[in-house]
Amino acid sequence: MKLSSRKYLPNETVVFKNTKGEFGELSNMAPGFPLYINDIIIANSECLYQACRFPLFPEIQEEIINESNPMKAKWISRKYLRYTRQDWDTTKFLVMRWVLKVKLIQNWDKFSGVIQRTENKAIVELSTKDKIWAASKMSDGSYEGINALGRLLMELRKELNEGSINTQFVEPLTIPGFLLYGFSICRAYPQETIIRSIDKELELKC
Repeated sequence: MKLSSRKYLPNETVVFKNTKGEFGELSNMAPGFPLYINDIIIANSECLYQACRFPLFPEIQEEIINESNPMKAKWISRKYLRYTRQDWDTTKFLVMRWVLKVKLIQNWDKFSGVIQRTENKAIVELSTKDKIWAASKMSDGSYEGINALGRLLMELRKELNEGSINTQFVEPLTIPGFLLYGFSICRAYPQETIIRSIDKELELKC
């Protein structure tokens, strides 16, 4: 993703600031979108994203994932910034794109629905501080910032509209050290596939 600031006009933009409101579910802080990676249940996309920051420190990942509150998980992450993977400034956007795809295929009806409701408008996360992941409101009513999360969501919407998303699984990233609890992150499957697999295992044990 090219890190250049952009300007968005208010009448052509869908804005979300937190988990409240019509488009609050676009936020990584939104509850009700559990994820399942490497047989581990993760409460929300923020927890997964923050855990991916520390691939060589499974104890930090576990502390983050055990905290289901996304804001508290983010605070935990900040305590350990010195242990952040060295290439995080370049890989974090790839990680976020992967996280959003996992959120989509594992919560298909709910998340695809809110994405589709944005129609063809620009998607902007509003923040007064973060101009990398979000954008700020200007005096003329427009929004300016890099808006990386909004742009990734728009990219995902484009793939969704084109029917180019693999709904069977999400491949893990090919970046070095893409690990969770010391193990390589595997394909992420839809919840229905996971449930069928668990049911089959239970049948074999009976």
